[in-house]
Amino acid sequence: MSAGSDGNEPVTRVLLSTSNVWRVGLVVLGVVAFGALLSFIIDDGGSVIFTVLMSWFAAIAMAPVVDRLSRHMPRGAATGSVMGAVVVFGVLFFYAFGSLFVDQLVQLVLLVPDLVDGALSWANDQFSTSLSRDDILSSINVSPEDLASVAATLGVSILGFLGSVVGSVFGLFTFGLFVFYLSADMPRLERWIAGLFPPRQQAVVANVWRLTAEKTGGYIGARVVLGSINAATTAVVFAIIGMPYWLPLALWTGIVAQFVPTIGTYIAIALPVVVGLLSPNPWVGVIALAWGVAYQQVENLTLEPKISARAVDVNPAVSFGAVLLGAALFGVAGAFLAVPVAAMLLALLDIYGKRHDLLPEVERGVASTEKRAAPRFGRRGREATDTDGSATPQPDAAGDQPADG
Repeated sequence: MSAGSDGNEPVTRVLLSTSNVWRVGLVVLGVVAFGALLSFIIDDGGSVIFTVLMSWFAAIAMAPVVDRLSRHMPRGAATGSVMGAVVVFGVLFFYAFGSLFVDQLVQLVLLVPDLVDGALSWANDQFSTSLSRDDILSSINVSPEDLASVAATLGVSILGFLGSVVGSVFGLFTFGLFVFYLSADMPRLERWIAGLFPPRQQAVVANVWRLTAEKTGGYIGARVVLGSINAATTAVVFAIIGMPYWLPLALWTGIVAQFVPTIGTYIAIALPVVVGLLSPNPWVGVIALAWGVAYQQVENLTLEPKISARAVDVNPAVSFGAVLLGAALFGVAGAFLAVPVAAMLLALLDIYGKRHDLLPEVERGVASTEKRAAPRFGRRGREATDTDGSATPQPDAAGDQPADG
C-alpha cells in the first residue's frame, strides 16, 4: 500500500503544481481584467467621477453651516438656502465688477508678451546678456509655429463658443444638483455607508467619515474665508496705488496665496510686483511688494490662527510633497485636495497607529533642540511647523481635538 502511494506521489505533485499555476494565472488574469475595466471607467467616465468628487467636497465644506441651519428647518431647505446665498453673491459680484474684470483680464492677457519683453530687457541690462523670446522658446523646444498652431486650435467660432457656454452651464447645473443631493442627504448617506461594514468596523468607518468632513471642510472653509479677505483688501490697496489691472491681480493674489501651500504667497505677489515694476510708475511694484509682505505677517499672526486653528496640522514639507503628488496623479483637483487628504491620513495614523514612548535620552535630546531653537522661532514649539503657520492643537488618542486653553 505504501509502495503504491509512493508511486502516485510524483503524479500528485504534478497535478498540484498544475493547479497552482492555473490559480495564479486566473488571479493575474482577474487583476488585469479589473485594471482594464477601471481604466475604461476612468477614461470614459472621468468627467462624471470628477464632478461627483468635487461635489462631495463642496457638500462637506458646506456642512458646518448647513448643520446649524438644519436645527431650525429641514436639511433640504438649509442646503438650498446656503447654495442660494452663494448664487446671489456671485450674481451681485459679477453685476458690479463683471465687465471691469473681463476687460482688465483680457488686457492683462494681451499684455503678457510685453511683460515678457520688459522682463528680458531688464535682465539683459542688469546681467549684460542678449536673451530674446525666440531664444527661450528654442531652449524649451517650442517654436513660434507651435505657438501659432496652439493659438489656432484655441480659437473657436461663434457657434463653438456658444456650444462651450451651453456645456459650461449644463456642467454647472449638474454640479449644483450633486452638491444639493449630497448635502441634503449626507446623514443618511453616512448611515448607508457605515451599514455596508460589519459591526466591529462601523466605528472605524464613522471615524474616518468624521475626520474627512472635519479636515476637508475645515480646510476649504478656512481657505475660502482667508482668500476672500486677502483678495478684498488687496483689491482696495491696488486700486488706491493705481496698479494696472488691479481687480484680476487682486483675485489672483487671494486665490493663489491661500490654495497653493508653502510657496503660494510668493507666487501670488510676484505677478503684481512684475506688472507694477514694468508700469509707467515702477514704485507701484515696490508698494505692492511691501503690501504683500506686510499683509502676510498680519495674516499669520492674527487672522489665520483664529480662522484655521483647527483646519489642518501638516508639516510644510509634507504638504508641499502632497500637492506635487496630487497634481501629478489627478491634476488641479489633486493639488487642491492634497493637503486635507494628507491631514486626514495623518490623523488616522495618529489614532490607529501603534505609538511608543520615547527613551529618556531621546526625549532630552529633542527637548534640548527645541530649547535652542525657541528664541529664533518665537518659542512656538511644534505649532511653528504647521502648514499655515497657525497654532493647531494636536488630537488626543481618541481623535478629539483638545479644548482651547
